[in-house]
Amino acid sequence: MKIHLNLLSLCSAFALLSLTACKKDASKDLASAEASPGINLEFMDTETSPNQDFFRYVNGKWLDNTEIPDDHSSWGSFNELRKKTDADALSILEMAMSDNKDLKKIEVLPGSDQDKAIKLYQTIMDTVSRDKQGIEPIKPYLSKIEAINSINDLQDFLEEMEPTGGAGFFGFGVSAHTKNSDINAAYLGTGRLGLPDRDYYVKDDADSKEKREQYVAHITKMLQFLGDSEEAASAEAKKILAFETRLAEPRMDKVDRRDARKRYNPRSISQLQNMVPSINWKNYFEGIGVKKIDTVIVSEVKYMDALQGILAENNVSDWKSYLRWSLFNSASSMLSKDIEEASFDFYGKTLSGAKKQRPRDERALQTLNGTIGEALGKLYVQEKFPPEAKEKAEKMIANVIKAFENRINALPWMTDDTKAKAVEKLLALKVKIAYPDKWRDYSDLEIAGTDENGSYLQNMMNARVWNHNQNLDDLGNPVDKTRWGMAPQIVNAYFRPSFNEIVFPAAILQPPFYNYLADDAVNYGGIGAVIGHEISHCFDDSGSRYDKNGNLNNWWTEDDLKQFEALGKALADQYSAIEVLPDVYINGPFTLGENIGDLGGVLAAYDALQLSLGDGERELIDGFTPEQRFFLSWATVWRTKMRDDALRNRIKTDPHSPGMNRAVQPLLNIDAFYEAFNIKEGDSMYIKPEDRVRIW
Repeated sequence: MKIHLNLLSLCSAFALLSLTACKKDASKDLASAEASPGINLEFMDTETSPNQDFFRYVNGKWLDNTEIPDDHSSWGSFNELRKKTDADALSILEMAMSDNKDLKKIEVLPGSDQDKAIKLYQTIMDTVSRDKQGIEPIKPYLSKIEAINSINDLQDFLEEMEPTGGAGFFGFGVSAHTKNSDINAAYLGTGRLGLPDRDYYVKDDADSKEKREQYVAHITKMLQFLGDSEEAASAEAKKILAFETRLAEPRMDKVDRRDARKRYNPRSISQLQNMVPSINWKNYFEGIGVKKIDTVIVSEVKYMDALQGILAENNVSDWKSYLRWSLFNSASSMLSKDIEEASFDFYGKTLSGAKKQRPRDERALQTLNGTIGEALGKLYVQEKFPPEAKEKAEKMIANVIKAFENRINALPWMTDDTKAKAVEKLLALKVKIAYPDKWRDYSDLEIAGTDENGSYLQNMMNARVWNHNQNLDDLGNPVDKTRWGMAPQIVNAYFRPSFNEIVFPAAILQPPFYNYLADDAVNYGGIGAVIGHEISHCFDDSGSRYDKNGNLNNWWTEDDLKQFEALGKALADQYSAIEVLPDVYINGPFTLGENIGDLGGVLAAYDALQLSLGDGERELIDGFTPEQRFFLSWATVWRTKMRDDALRNRIKTDPHSPGMNRAVQPLLNIDAFYEAFNIKEGDSMYIKPEDRVRIW
């Protein structure tokens, strides 16, 4: 799930995976699961004892008969549902674009937001024009980089590029103020790097060293598209790695980055000027269109201090090498097919282990969803989302919230004063389900279609400028808390601490998460636990630092906070002991928020199921009690296979534990799981009661 943090980032999503087919036809697997409400018994390995290997017991036949598709680095329930949902969204686009009389026609008004979504999609798909253009679309920007000869030239370039997504070194953003979430504030963050995490630059483990060497080889290959000789490109690549390493070293590590208190560093413009005097900050903010600003929140002070040292050296050649590569790398997926494929060879194959790219239409849809997704979302909701699903989800959410309230009030380690404030925050939680009440307005966004000589790159530049202008309009004004951070056709969910809200897009309200034909146990083990996970983010090690109004504000007593942190450390230690590959362990402190979310989510959903069942007779379905089907459903949601490279990359970069661990590890801390499957001491699934971590 996602926690929505400041600086426009959706971090802490329920699932950050991507997946597709089996030895059997993947579409048939999903269809059969939908046709049969509840647990798919054909996927289970009943010859394995649930007491010894619960993950295999639930998913063993699926594991044996499933191959990770060549165009994915992992595969599982999320990917199956995303594959289906993408097919639904693509069929809607086809119905809106097609002149085929045998195909249902969706009428779209020229110039409407939906028309812009179609035009963007068409330019992404137009590889003929992209191949003809080659690197021509970025040549004007490359020329501007080449013309940089001084710090003043550099500043001019950074000002010009900020509205189109920035050029590097640092970036500007607007989001809710960390300590006054009703007002939008300005943020200054770090610049982009070519490798996905700081660890790749600074760690000395074998994998990080190997990836650095492969990154240099990748840059060498890519720069030859710009006309560099192999020898010159190789020298440049080594220089770029060295420079990016200098930019990576002073950054916070991934554990510290999760601490909002460390990212909250308000500075007046004069203080910022003293911190980084190489940049004229008054001119910079005026140059990017900020009309009035007296304070900016700096996310990483140490980085900005180090940046001043780098800029003060006046090594223009290094700046230009970094900017040239950063520009080309960020644009590579929007240029010709050979450039896009060369980029995929490193980021898709080398880092993640995929064997080939996903189909172009799926990749185009992914870009569309992340750019103007709500424009397509209107059509998706009209065509694919049944209104009754929203009403039923609302009832489940109310039940899970009630269960969470009961759990808070029963906590043995928390005092009454803190309990009252926790319940106050819980009951102030805002819930968004399925789709926005007010859709985003894209009327000011310029998107040119293929018949208007529009290009993928230029349309994306236009979208970034539109977003930048939205930021400028927001700055200093009240926060619009009706906005969504995810389009309805995206299979995911998130919690945003500054809004104190949980959000469930329409696409996740489908099997295996939610099926209106299935019994309550299956639905509470699926979407119920997803709901509980998002609620638990209000009270994980990060979200718990925000009050009921979404402000960074400590509402804990000192002793209760110490108790909470001790429990968190115990859970982190438990996960840190899990070896997912030889000498590769889950990072417990880094994944702590998501692990608290999983544990709290399953517990709250289980209690909500009990509220739903009441005192009535427990009916057996397929030979399983409701309690057993609840836990079976949870493990079904998290059935996952991953390539080794993808798993290593995930451990370095993703705050979520791998799916196969999420399916089981939370359950080992839940007494009801032991009771449901009669797990005893000596069983592999057994943890001593005193070692089970109970937080919420």
